[in-house]
Amino acid sequence: MRFRGNEYTGAGIAVAVVDSGIDADDPRLGGAQVRGWNIQLGATGHALIGADCADIHGHGTDVAAAIRTTAPDVDLLAVRVMESGLRTTADLMAAGIETAFRNGARVINLSMGTPNMGKALLLRDTCALAAEAGAIVVAAAHPRGERAYPADLPETVGVAAHPDCPLDKFYFFVPHRFKAAEWGHLSGKFLSHGHQRVQGRPAGFKGSGLGSAYLAGRLACLVQAMPDASPIDVVAALQNQALSPVPELGYA
Repeated sequence: MRFRGNEYTGAGIAVAVVDSGIDADDPRLGGAQVRGWNIQLGATGHALIGADCADIHGHGTDVAAAIRTTAPDVDLLAVRVMESGLRTTADLMAAGIETAFRNGARVINLSMGTPNMGKALLLRDTCALAAEAGAIVVAAAHPRGERAYPADLPETVGVAAHPDCPLDKFYFFVPHRFKAAEWGHLSGKFLSHGHQRVQGRPAGFKGSGLGSAYLAGRLACLVQAMPDASPIDVVAALQNQALSPVPELGYA
């Protein structure tokens, strides 16, 4: 990614993929540094952490490949909180975020969310702790515009997707222009494509989950370019790079 006249690849930046794990042998990830763990909840509600971070579904690997499309030299942290049916819980998402930033992740991607308002405070507190530790949480918005946490929290970078959004462009719904009263969940969110090919071959998944991954890669490059900047300043730089939504995308 080009920024202020220089090229950045995310080298030295740890990006956590809180998902179904990562297949380190996938050819799209050739040469990538991958480490990680899995998290399950015990009978008492405590997080149980294991060493296995292999992908048991394929979703997390597609997300990792999308991240490396925009940031090919990042270090990947695989945090498996999903099982084969791609089901998880807000408690596992929160545990995934916390273990990620405590293990050095500067960008944390969640291509998932929950509509449960009862868990919004838990996720908000965890995302706030991540920001205090210098990490940025990127989360996929609900594909049908419904409520989804953590994407709808002010402490996160929420990402929606549009099929006509080009691979090399992304947009930002500036809140003062696209007010929540009229634009709902899109206000204050980024818009990425999430529907294109991943490193020369069709992605197995599409939509906001993949769109968040592309933006996570861009954020990793910005963190590399701005090593001493706070998460707020890095996100502001991403907003400054974004275009305004246009009628061609169905937004005026």
